[in-house]
Amino acid sequence: MLRVRRRTTPTIDGALTHDKLRAWLVTELARRVNTPESEVDTAKPFDAYGLDSRAAVQVSGELEQVVERRLSPGILFDHRTIDDLTAHLTHALQLSS
Repeated sequence: MLRVRRRTTPTIDGALTHDKLRAWLVTELARRVNTPESEVDTAKPFDAYGLDSRAAVQVSGELEQVVERRLSPGILFDHRTIDDLTAHLTHALQLSS
C-alpha cells in the first residue's frame, strides 16, 4: 500500500490580522523554498526565491483557506512581494494590524 504524506500548511490562530497574514506568508514561503524564515525579505519578489508558477498557484490555494475567500490563482503574480500581497489583502479584507 502506498501512503502519500500530505504537507501541513501552517494555520493562523485567532482573528486574521495584517501581521498574522504577513507572518503566515513568510512561514509558507520559507517552507516552500527551504530557507530559514529569518532570511525571507518581504520586499523581495516571490520569483527571486525560485518560486515557480506551479508553487505560486499552490500557495494561492492555501492562502484561500487562510483568508476564507476565493482568490485569483495568479495573485502572487499580481502582487509580487509579501509586502505588496499583504497590503492588498489587508485592504481587500479590511483587516486590522
